[in-house]
Amino acid sequence: MTRLFGTNGVRGVVNEEMTAELALKLGGAIGTYLKKAKSRPKVAIGTDARISNHMLKSACSSGLLSVGCDVVDLGILPTPALQYAVKEKDFDAGVIITASHNPPQFNGIKVIDFDGTELARSQEEEIEDIYFGNKIKRVQWNEVGSFSAWDGAISLYKKGILSKVDADTIRKKKFRVVLDCGNGAGAVVAPDILRELGCETILLNCELDGLFRGRASEPVPENLGKLMKVVKEEGAHLGVALDGDADRAIFIDENGNYVYGDKSFALLAKYIVEKKGKGKVVTPVSTSSCLEEVVREKGGEVLYTAVGSPIVARVMKREKAIFGGEENGGLIFPEHQYCRDSSMTIAKMLELLANSEKTLSELIDELPKYELVKLKTHCPNHLKEKVLKKLVEKVKERFDKIDETDGVKIYMKEGWVLVRPSGTEPIFRIFAESKDKEVARELADRYVKEVNSIVSAMSQCYQLGI
Repeated sequence: MTRLFGTNGVRGVVNEEMTAELALKLGGAIGTYLKKAKSRPKVAIGTDARISNHMLKSACSSGLLSVGCDVVDLGILPTPALQYAVKEKDFDAGVIITASHNPPQFNGIKVIDFDGTELARSQEEEIEDIYFGNKIKRVQWNEVGSFSAWDGAISLYKKGILSKVDADTIRKKKFRVVLDCGNGAGAVVAPDILRELGCETILLNCELDGLFRGRASEPVPENLGKLMKVVKEEGAHLGVALDGDADRAIFIDENGNYVYGDKSFALLAKYIVEKKGKGKVVTPVSTSSCLEEVVREKGGEVLYTAVGSPIVARVMKREKAIFGGEENGGLIFPEHQYCRDSSMTIAKMLELLANSEKTLSELIDELPKYELVKLKTHCPNHLKEKVLKKLVEKVKERFDKIDETDGVKIYMKEGWVLVRPSGTEPIFRIFAESKDKEVARELADRYVKEVNSIVSAMSQCYQLGI
């Protein structure tokens, strides 16, 4: 179990958990780790639009420089743009200063490997061992790294996306799109992508603002009321909302209805597998059965992983998968790069629509209908492992088919339930799916109570020293 890195890098409230001192030391630890493979690594660094970005970038860069890494500043850009630059240019690694969809008081540090993928957990643990073991290796004064800037990453990234879609067919459709960047880093890329694809674009919150004054950064329904309203009022073909670092895209149909990420994922998976005739699609165990149904129908196969986009990406690479992603709007197109990418997702969705005579809502209506309920319940971190073990023992007595890839997923005739401990919070997450919303809700509630019962019993034993 790691002690510093969470599911998506290191995150915390600025000047509380996420301090300049932490960034300085972590930069030194990252650089010391990278120097195991190369004597003078070249590291790309970039940020999202948060107001603490320069503070943390400067501190982390200083740490990297102090151990003999050369640092190249790419400026403010989406996380996938930095990942693409690392993959395509002569960088040995990358660091992005971002807290993605978290509120503006948060920030974070995420490390990118030489191939543009996020680090594996084992690599993060090596960095933590250096960090906590005070094993940072500073160099002599005349061996410190060099610092420079490069402004070509965004242009490189946009060209990469446009080369991977049927741009001419999209341009002929002259789509009308409402784009809401949420004042995040996507604002420096997504509007240009849409213009290059011949779209008439109506912009919302496409000014960089580290306080996210336009709307909260997480692209969930309660934050996208204005976008949904404008799509309908303007007669747009669709709307798109991005999160803070622009690795996820959420769509709004032409009627102003929110399209959940599992639906857009299934729709694009259906399109891609049908075009290729077969292939593997990779996703976490938390994803809706809708995906598997449409992929199998088109001759493909779904492989399930533990939750986390770095895990999905690495399995995709190993298995030579044709598509992958998560149900939160984070989709991975391996022909482009092995990471979640909102601008690529937008371009591919436009390609799909351009090759169809149907609206987005009509295409969504054709998908199999499943209802997914997500709940969470408190569990102290020190009890998580024991609670999960006890729950697995109990469900094995009652059910024949379970999956322990990540937590425990229980299959039953009316649907399935996934119970998994959070990697970042003292909670268990409970996902329940069924064809019937009420059944899904009842299943989720049942397993919240089940987890609460085990936590209560174990807490009492812990207090009594049993």
